Amino acid sequence: MVKKVIESFEDLDVYQKLSELHLDIHRLTLTFPKFELHELGSQLRRSSNSIPANLAEGWNNKHINLYLEGINRALGELRETKHHLSIAYKKNYFPEEVYSKYVERCNECGRMLKGLERSLEKQKFTT
Repeated sequence: MVKKVIESFEDLDVYQKLSELHLDIHRLTLTFPKFELHELGSQLRRSSNSIPANLAEGWNNKHINLYLEGINRALGELRETKHHLSIAYKKNYFPEEVYSKYVERCNECGRMLKGLERSLEKQKFTT
């Protein structure tokens, strides 16, 4: 297996998945009732966009702890996004199968972020 060369945060699989997740959530929120576009819809768009943004901000920082902090903030925004999705589902803005697919995508991205975090923690102690 050929190892993928990572030259930018944009090369990270998790960043790509998080960006796609945000774009899909953005489109989903545009189907919310009009009164929610600037309330719950806006919160969902902002939190889902902050996940890859925090990862990008921390990427390749010369201080690994700052990179880890970016990942930690991304994980926090991911939890917030899941909360907002849950509330939107409970308000019947989309069916359960849509909700389940988004939660699974969030969970997959969360596992990927935790894996990146573990990798950086190991690197921190070997350098």
